[in-house]
Amino acid sequence: MARIRVVTDSACDIPDEIARRLNIDIVSLSIRFGEEEFTDRVDLTPEAFWAKCKASKTLPETAAPSPGAFQAAYERARADGCDGVIVITLSALLSATHQSATLGAEAVAGTIDVRVVDSKAVSMAQGLMVIDVAEVAATGVSLDLLVLHAESLVSKVGVVAMLDTLEHLIKGGRVGGARALLGQVLSIKPLLELKDGVVAEAGRQRTRAKALVTIAGVTKGHAPLRRLALVHGASSEVAALEALVADIPTDNPIIVTDMGPVVGTHGGPGIIGLCWIEA
Repeated sequence: MARIRVVTDSACDIPDEIARRLNIDIVSLSIRFGEEEFTDRVDLTPEAFWAKCKASKTLPETAAPSPGAFQAAYERARADGCDGVIVITLSALLSATHQSATLGAEAVAGTIDVRVVDSKAVSMAQGLMVIDVAEVAATGVSLDLLVLHAESLVSKVGVVAMLDTLEHLIKGGRVGGARALLGQVLSIKPLLELKDGVVAEAGRQRTRAKALVTIAGVTKGHAPLRRLALVHGASSEVAALEALVADIPTDNPIIVTDMGPVVGTHGGPGIIGLCWIEA
């Protein structure tokens, strides 16, 4: 039986207790508020992050982990007696994290077999892939088979989310001021989805309630599901969205979790969405 360590990055939003149970090694991105720098999941909790966001006039910035941070994770796996490592990163089109993971792998070449897979996803879409791969890894399959399994999931994952505020997009200069102002006057709730590894607009709704119904409807269109997660950034709509998806057939119980700073930086407080893997 092969002992394969699963490594990912902190954009995955996997709850700590699941990461511990499945022995997933999470390499942290950095979050910077002006001159202050924090290590995601280490010295900045989601709660502290959202509080800081509200107090800050400028958007925080995120930075990919260094190749050395990934190298250290691979060396931990080797020291623990693992036969190999599979790394599942957030979309290479959204961050330099995939590149860092690859450079870290080159640094340990010849000492432990490391394979890097681009999830082409982010948040719990990436996280669900990692959880699925870690559960398969626990059965003792070879690294080759594990990589094939991970790659087969890439086309089966999806995300749909609602932005509650356009403030973060305005702060980040991602929409023109006039359009942003118009959106706020009309209280439009933009919907986002993941398309070919990048975040794209998936329509708009005039109210939160309509947006939640749309999110649930899109997700139902992909059922039956292998896995389902509800992820949010300090949202008050969790119970409402959970009720809307209670009847979606899924092989595993729904995971409800906080969105961390990596994605939350761009989504802003109140963001809420669903991530899935098709059965």
